Amino acid sequence: MAVRDITLGQYYPGESPIHRLDARTKIICALIYLVSLFVVQSFSAFGLSIVLLAVVVMISRVPFRFISKGLKPIIFLIILTMIINLLFNTSGTVLVEFWKIKITDAGVYRAAFMGLRLVLLIFGSSLLTLTTKPIELTDGLEKLLSPLAKIGLPAHELAMMMTIALRFIPTLLDETDKIMKAQTARGADFENGSLKQKAKALIPLLVPLFVSAFRIAGDLAMAMEARCYHGGSGRTRMNQTRFGRGDAMAFIVMIIYVGLLIGSRYLPLY
Repeated sequence: MAVRDITLGQYYPGESPIHRLDARTKIICALIYLVSLFVVQSFSAFGLSIVLLAVVVMISRVPFRFISKGLKPIIFLIILTMIINLLFNTSGTVLVEFWKIKITDAGVYRAAFMGLRLVLLIFGSSLLTLTTKPIELTDGLEKLLSPLAKIGLPAHELAMMMTIALRFIPTLLDETDKIMKAQTARGADFENGSLKQKAKALIPLLVPLFVSAFRIAGDLAMAMEARCYHGGSGRTRMNQTRFGRGDAMAFIVMIIYVGLLIGSRYLPLY
């Protein structure tokens, strides 16, 4: 697995209708979609989620292969989650039994269900950052949190921190890739050996990575000070965000999607 396979926090340039949506629309719709994945209790409902995600991916014109790269870093977590659900769910009809291990039809169902949920979670969250510029994401988060500023919540600072944290992911991945290549050129081996040996090989990688992270953070702070940055007070924006016809259509689609999900809970589907 290459560190560049992590897609969360990266931006994929484009001029699709999804890219042109207001950042607030994309944030709200993404939150509704991610929450809905924890509400559904059947594969039929997941089918609705898959259809919606597939349509959004096609409209966004982000290559599916590029989005699917985000699964590689957590493929071990997905497999582990499926194995745990497969082995520890003993209800239902026993399909395979050996020693003290029982694999039932309910366990298989639950393992596939949880694995699919994790995959959709990664796709849904990655699509938000892939189609939204960091500055637009900051402005969108700030405007969504601005009503809370009346009770003393620093909306701008919180939005800035979350956006910088997301933006630092691809930056640190690039630094990690450079350090790994430099260490490999010096004879380090990150691919071969046991799991314990691979963990030890990462130790020489962590120290320069932390040093590089602090250096990048220092450079960013100096650049913000040089530009007289002082928070959200009196700050102006070159591009003003406003809702359009596409945003209204997006909300209508999400309302229909939520309505279909609610309806699926009362239908005899599996």
